[in-house]
Amino acid sequence: MPQQTDDHPKALKPALESMTLLVAAVIVHDRTSNRVVLLQRGQNAKFAPGMWDLPVGKSEPGEPVTETAVRELYEETGLSVKRGSLKVAHIIHGAWGVEAPNGFLTVVFAAHEWTGEPENREPHKHARVCWVDADAIPGDFVDTTSSALHQYLAGGPEVSLDGWR
Repeated sequence: MPQQTDDHPKALKPALESMTLLVAAVIVHDRTSNRVVLLQRGQNAKFAPGMWDLPVGKSEPGEPVTETAVRELYEETGLSVKRGSLKVAHIIHGAWGVEAPNGFLTVVFAAHEWTGEPENREPHKHARVCWVDADAIPGDFVDTTSSALHQYLAGGPEVSLDGWR
């Protein structure tokens, strides 16, 4: 957790009580062959077992969301991207999540430059990691990231809400 300094006064009580989970996801898009990197969650995953998803993960305290994206992408797929090459593709604001009872904000980045080949670096969490043709995205996909991916590919709206009245 970041240290308390005069530049960063203690957060006020309402802010501490409204903790919204910060999440980063990455769409690795090979525009030449029109394919994207997806992962399939394992059957024992605590969230959406067996479903397809983008490489995605939670921010650590004090970690910039771009660093979260770079870290999570590498941890899950072995692909490396530079923070400066990430482009914001979509924002998801969810009212509730399995690990986010007070809501979550997912910043979905697009990456068109990377190094490495996709591999399943977390087989205890994921069944597989692979390239998928952008015109053949699986239907059994996590709703929020599926919507973000399809809207990105169609050049559509860049913000979606989930679970709000």
